[in-house]
Amino acid sequence: MDRMTARSALDRYIDFVLQRRWAVVLCAALLMLAMTGGAPFIGVTNDYRSLFDEDNPQLAALDALEETYSASNVALIAIAPQRGSVFTRETLAAVEALTEAAWQAPLSTRVDSLTNYTHSESFEDDLLVGPLVEGADALTDEGLERVETIALNAIDLAGRLVSHDGRVAGLAIHFALADDADASIAEINGYLRSLLEEARAAHPDLEYHLTGDVVMHRVFAETTEEEARTLIPLVFAIIAVASGILLRSVFGTIALVIALSFTVNTAMGFAGWIGTVLNPANSGIPIIITTVAVAHTIHIVASVLEGMGRGLGRNEAIAGALRENIWPVFLTTATTAIGFLSLNASDSPPFRVLGNLVAFGVLCAFLYSVTLLPALLSILPVRAPRAFGGSAGFFERFGEFVVERRRVLLISMAVLTVALISGIPRIDLTDNWTRYFDERYEFRRDTDFVIDNLTGMETLEFSLDAGREGGITDPEYLQAVDAFAEWGRAQPEVMHVQAFTDIMKRLNKNMHGDDPTFYRLPQEKELAAQYLLLYELSLPFGSDLNDRIDVGKSSTRMSVVTRSLTSRQQRELDARAQDWLRTNAPGLLTEASGFSIVFAHLSQRNISSMLTGTIAAMALISLILIGVFRSIRLGLVSLLPNFIPAAMTFGLWGYLVGRVGLAGSVMTAIAFGIVVDDTIHFLTAYRRARREGLDPGEAVRRTFRTVGRALWTTTAVLSLGFLVFAVSGFEVSWSLGLMVAITLGFALLADFLLLPPLLMALDRKKP
Repeated sequence: MDRMTARSALDRYIDFVLQRRWAVVLCAALLMLAMTGGAPFIGVTNDYRSLFDEDNPQLAALDALEETYSASNVALIAIAPQRGSVFTRETLAAVEALTEAAWQAPLSTRVDSLTNYTHSESFEDDLLVGPLVEGADALTDEGLERVETIALNAIDLAGRLVSHDGRVAGLAIHFALADDADASIAEINGYLRSLLEEARAAHPDLEYHLTGDVVMHRVFAETTEEEARTLIPLVFAIIAVASGILLRSVFGTIALVIALSFTVNTAMGFAGWIGTVLNPANSGIPIIITTVAVAHTIHIVASVLEGMGRGLGRNEAIAGALRENIWPVFLTTATTAIGFLSLNASDSPPFRVLGNLVAFGVLCAFLYSVTLLPALLSILPVRAPRAFGGSAGFFERFGEFVVERRRVLLISMAVLTVALISGIPRIDLTDNWTRYFDERYEFRRDTDFVIDNLTGMETLEFSLDAGREGGITDPEYLQAVDAFAEWGRAQPEVMHVQAFTDIMKRLNKNMHGDDPTFYRLPQEKELAAQYLLLYELSLPFGSDLNDRIDVGKSSTRMSVVTRSLTSRQQRELDARAQDWLRTNAPGLLTEASGFSIVFAHLSQRNISSMLTGTIAAMALISLILIGVFRSIRLGLVSLLPNFIPAAMTFGLWGYLVGRVGLAGSVMTAIAFGIVVDDTIHFLTAYRRARREGLDPGEAVRRTFRTVGRALWTTTAVLSLGFLVFAVSGFEVSWSLGLMVAITLGFALLADFLLLPPLLMALDRKKP
């Protein structure tokens, strides 16, 4: 009786939608327009800190480091002559001029370059401290040779602001960002780009390469804006074309595209009303919503066309399609939303935003699929293409093939699954922020040039505490820091180490008439303190040591610049450093900080947090399926084709790529919520056939005949939608899209070739 009552309520609802179709379209349009009004309020940020929680321990350590010394907001310019070394009058003059102009950059607080490097030397009984190069145009040959000798032998300069072979010079600009960091970044980058345009015009024989975290911030924002302009229209075009080809109905495709447009506009308008701020990690939200929502609409449109192909009238076919699909579409909406909501377990806020907004978009898609879409299909002059009249032919034959070859298919799928999953151990779960953008971006090309020719871009920062105010000149402290610095230089991954003790050794040599034998640490605390005081009083404006020592002279900063390392390699280097300190200088024991190490821990933390969220989502969806199908056996059988596709994808990724970072940590949660959709549609049709008295084999044949085409169509369109991300230049986006698309393909394979044989093997009870 309850089922009859529910059926009657559904029939009344369907009659209402079809009889008042124009009113339904009008109400849907008003709702969409009201929500779309919030879209202009969506923000875009270029701050990499948006990737981290405020309570992230590595970010907190970085904040403490910057508060003690100076902020890590740096732009690095590499200057390279097309031929020869930088030690010519022309090149040094260009570096000198660029250094002066860099001081005029907005919010700049410090400029370090080859030419303004603070060189100290003795002259009779005096200590002379000043820029290495002054008036490059007037340098004699002897002067050039002197500059080259000093620069290439200065341990705190070579490998940092001049390459060891002397072919590339560097210029580092430090900034103190204003409260509106995004506006500051935009202003700074605008100035630097104009500055380099002028420099290239004035010195066409020199190459200029711009990189650094300040520059990367801006590229983040530009990437977000660029992908919004290009990828969203592209995915709409692809989905429209693919749907048109697969459905073979112009007006059916038009209705589908309109419903998708309403869904995306409503979801993104809602995002604006709640003040959402996007970055490259979640800029693909509208694309994902479009791609996921298309599954609901295609099932309904395909069912309508299939009904009309059997000779039903348009409204009769629409009513039949709604009766057949509204329950499985509701279930897939719930499971997909649960999958995306599990992203709230992520340690990275942008993925939580992505999960919540896509879940909201999925709910909007369901709403429009059962209101707007049937109303549009009733209004538009939809006709069933001839192909739909015999469309079941292929899938009927395919169903027959699966039934007859079920044992072979079961064994083959098991072998394929094991073979692919065995590739999972090959995966290195890691990230490398210098590789986040591909080579189409000038930032990536410039960064690669700097890494290959000048210095590394990943720096581990150690704040080494002396234990008391003024303690940095204690001989024991200096000896420990110097030993740690030498250990760092001996590591194969390290390109350069900048330590306070290098300054003290140089000062000791200066105060002994520049005798090379005195290039060692002072042995007396008072003497070391006097050297440091004399040196600080002699430093020119803008060249103080505030970025290397704290105000109370109780700690110093040691910077370890590495080659291009993965996140795992950076964490391992940090662990080795802590082991060395624990054994040799326990008083200095500290963890590395800095921009690079914060990123190095992000993927690891996110994988750990997402493991909990994904397991919870899988458990909840599993319980839903068991409850819906009222069978523990069917519920458990349905899990297998949903679990293994992601594992197969990771295995294939291990064979082909071997490395995955942030994208991999959230891919399973996203994919699981989507791939379960096809399983629900397949099992719903299968159970309906079994209830009608068909045995498992006949039920499988009926299922392929009724939903085979719709499942193939939705998977094809979903995969094409996610494959759009493959054209993105941002690694997190393209790897996520590609992995989800591959997972969808494996899921269809499992639903077509694994699930039916399992059902026929295990579902032996009478209907």
